[in-house]
Amino acid sequence: MRRARYSTPAALLAALALAGCSVSGVAGESGGKTRVVIGYQSKTINTVTAGTLLRSLGYLEKRLGDKYAVEWQDHDTGAPITAKMVAGKIDIGSMGDYPLLINASRTQGAESSRTELVSITGYNLRGGLNMVVVAPSSKVGDLAGLKGAKISASFGSAGHGTLVQALEKAGLDPATDVQVVNHQPPVGASQLESGGVQGYAQFVAWPGLLVFQDKGRLVYDGSALGVPTFHGVVVRQAYAKEHAEVVDAFLKAQIDATRYLHEHPLQAAESVAKTTGLPPEVVYLYNGPGGVSTFDVTLKRPLRAAHEHDVPYLARIGDGFSGVDLNRFVNDTYLRRAYGPAYDADAATTVNPARITGTDPACRTSVDDPATASELWLTGEAATRPAATPTCLLRQIAAEGGERVRAAYVPDTTTGTRWFAAKSVWLKDPGAKENARYLPFTTQAGADTYRAAHARAEPVSYQDALAEVADR
Repeated sequence: MRRARYSTPAALLAALALAGCSVSGVAGESGGKTRVVIGYQSKTINTVTAGTLLRSLGYLEKRLGDKYAVEWQDHDTGAPITAKMVAGKIDIGSMGDYPLLINASRTQGAESSRTELVSITGYNLRGGLNMVVVAPSSKVGDLAGLKGAKISASFGSAGHGTLVQALEKAGLDPATDVQVVNHQPPVGASQLESGGVQGYAQFVAWPGLLVFQDKGRLVYDGSALGVPTFHGVVVRQAYAKEHAEVVDAFLKAQIDATRYLHEHPLQAAESVAKTTGLPPEVVYLYNGPGGVSTFDVTLKRPLRAAHEHDVPYLARIGDGFSGVDLNRFVNDTYLRRAYGPAYDADAATTVNPARITGTDPACRTSVDDPATASELWLTGEAATRPAATPTCLLRQIAAEGGERVRAAYVPDTTTGTRWFAAKSVWLKDPGAKENARYLPFTTQAGADTYRAAHARAEPVSYQDALAEVADR
């Protein structure tokens, strides 16, 4: 059997652990205060309620008071956070579903280093947080077209896990039909732009960023996989037992940050953008109402099932993954205490608490269907405009002439993944109702699949669609 052309997560983590041993800022006393070390990923905007946004709002520090000194450590991926947690140098961390499993695997062997999953930051029930991008000029139209290509991914990341599953679903062997190259997300992005790799498999918000910057074209939407993906918060169990009040304060602060995100979505996007350097339009794509990410701290059953589903795929990435006892890893005790009596009811629902609502100014109808609700962000306006359908959104854009359009968002017709209207693949169904005639898709493959089942649907460019609705 041919060996896989990538190294194991264990090897990567071992190297990171050695590097972590020389890192300063060990949890303990600092100027008479108890130090709390938080590991987060600023640009992984599905974790902002436990990282970037939470830090900027200062909610944790307010809840902890003067007795504690909070140290925030920023990383590009979850692997170095895990390495430092193993070394006792990070107390609380946030990362994606696959890194969470690696975290559990690396720490479950010894009680002194064991970690527990205590909350969720955000999730997508279909897998839309992870995507594969190719260069704008690439002739590749679907994932199968990457056979024989080099694909950049961060080993053991959520994006890597989705790639492995998606390649197999497309009939490709991830170990022999492609060459997966280990890169940190910014390095992989540069490699795609320079031609060093032909594909780029990453997690939120990197694919959206490259597409927004015209440096990439989406070729695979993780939602096509139909497997939930999420990010969550882990704590060192020994630390949590000794400092239960810190864990309680952190979770309550995370709940506060989640509420702020829901109540002030544009302000939250602008804040995260200012801190990270990401364009606000990209942050809002994922974190806004009806966005790719649903922010909800509760530990839901479908996400637990997704972890169980992911374990075999992570084991195939390399031989260093020893499996995970999820019953010992997942612990909602702290969150139940912090959340209050509504926990069970809220944990049982997967309805996005942040929806696009209002009245569509072009079609003059209520915006009440999340499957079609769209959104327009105009320069100079303090609030976005809702649209009942993508067709209604096109009418609003056409009426504005495009000059004031900062960003326009539509849901994929099949998967519901929110995407940029100008970057979507569009079809027109002449037989559909007037307000539902134009249909957006995140990828060409998705549009082709839809056309195969809907003979009357025909391709139309974004610009032609705008011109057509303007003439009506």
